[in-house]
Amino acid sequence: MNTLRNYILILFLGLCFQQSYSQSYRFKTSGFSVLEKNERGKWGEWSNLDLVNLSVILDTDKHRIVVYSQEIQLFNIIEYIEREENDTDIVYSFLCKDNNGNDCKLSIITRKKQDYRKQLYINYDDQIVVYNIFTV
Repeated sequence: MNTLRNYILILFLGLCFQQSYSQSYRFKTSGFSVLEKNERGKWGEWSNLDLVNLSVILDTDKHRIVVYSQEIQLFNIIEYIEREENDTDIVYSFLCKDNNGNDCKLSIITRKKQDYRKQLYINYDDQIVVYNIFTV
């Protein structure tokens, strides 16, 4: 009987002290730029880089990416795309739906030959937004 009691006590204590490990990655932005398609469907030029200090959180437990801009941008992750790597970049991509239910692809790209600078790309059919980001 004591053995059963000890087993239950150890099981209870193990459950009480169990920690959950959240996969949450935090970034800050330092600037952003926008690229849009024109009326003929051709890509235009990147806008000038605007300096901006925003928080970005990739939360794989909640399957979402949040950009805390003046209007919060919430991207629900529908599919995780396999990591890609080549001589110049490491790319983590996600197929998402934004606040309005629009499909988009988000990519976090690490530029190996640019001192491992990170960028977040938000790709729509007619617009791309890029944020320069760094880990906090």
